[in-house]
Amino acid sequence: MIASVLPTYNRAPLAFVSGEGSWLTTDDGRRFLDLGAGIAVNALGHANPELVATLTEQAGQLWHVSNLYEIPGQKKLADALVGLTFADTVFFTNSGTEAAELAIKMARKYHYEKGDAERSHILTFQGSFHGRSTGAIAASGGDKMIKGFGPLMPGFTQLPWGDLAALKDAIGPDTAAVMLEPILGEGGIKVWPDADLKEIRALCDANGALLIFDEVQCGMGRSGRLFAHEWAGVNPDIMMVAKGIGGGFPLGAVLATENAASGMVAGTHGSTYGGNPLACAVGLKVTEIVSDPAFLAEVGRKAGLFRQKLEGLVAAHPTVFEGVQGQGLMLGLKCKIAPVDVVKAGYAAEVLTVPAAENVLRLLPALNIEDADLAEAVARLDRAATALEAHAG
Repeated sequence: MIASVLPTYNRAPLAFVSGEGSWLTTDDGRRFLDLGAGIAVNALGHANPELVATLTEQAGQLWHVSNLYEIPGQKKLADALVGLTFADTVFFTNSGTEAAELAIKMARKYHYEKGDAERSHILTFQGSFHGRSTGAIAASGGDKMIKGFGPLMPGFTQLPWGDLAALKDAIGPDTAAVMLEPILGEGGIKVWPDADLKEIRALCDANGALLIFDEVQCGMGRSGRLFAHEWAGVNPDIMMVAKGIGGGFPLGAVLATENAASGMVAGTHGSTYGGNPLACAVGLKVTEIVSDPAFLAEVGRKAGLFRQKLEGLVAAHPTVFEGVQGQGLMLGLKCKIAPVDVVKAGYAAEVLTVPAAENVLRLLPALNIEDADLAEAVARLDRAATALEAHAG
């Protein structure tokens, strides 16, 4: 008999009832150190006092009116994002998947309005993850994502990750856009080299294609910059944002230049809930906190501290781990065993992590995690690895 909640998740046997900072408490009273942050969502930890106060104040005033009317908070957040980034305009969504759908539409509509309706093809990269809608899975490809859901939306080609020669061969007069994650999340915490992003930007410009960055997971301070592409000094034409921007409240956005968004006029896209007063109030507070240069500097310092401790962990357990990769507080432990086994061993040590592709264990803590919690996290990972070694022995 099917469960009342559609059984599409392989859930851990844990139920959390409260959280504070980087800690979660289960219904039976156990406290877990959270290195997943809701898959990079709880950027400022659980029950952050500033976010709680902001949400509570807004909840007492206005929740929802729809985009039939002006939403002052929405404009405040859009103005803030425009002021902080390459973008000239912002559309608010409820999720990263919705942001991906608009990014795809925007790129194709741009060329259509320029009189080149046949230029609709979008180049993506193997191992990418852009969401689970029919358009997003067609963009990402991969059997795990697409099997059984055909026919897929046409117009996408997945290239080998990091293969610029393949990109040069594939890009051409029918290419609407190139879409990529500056740091792969689900795909295994792989960072595009700065030089490659510069070359991809140049290839797009030379071929009249738009460049779309998916910063749903790697954006909003996680890399140590507000957005990961800033490290390369390269700007996209369109960017997808979600996860951390709401600090746990559902919120996403598409940021774009005026040129890239020129085809998106009244009636071409919409959302009932997107950019509602609750989400935008929280999003504005998160943006104010995370964009502060002093805050970002602290992310960088903590990232260096965490990485150093993780390198020691790898050295102490060479049969379990083989290296550390990633950037900022978006780090991956390359494993010599199935990462899901490390995740499960972590449950016994009361530390939460997230598996990824290519035998990588994702570590995505709150950006404001305390130094003491980082040290405790590595101690708990050490206990988990020790238990795995004992079991293997």
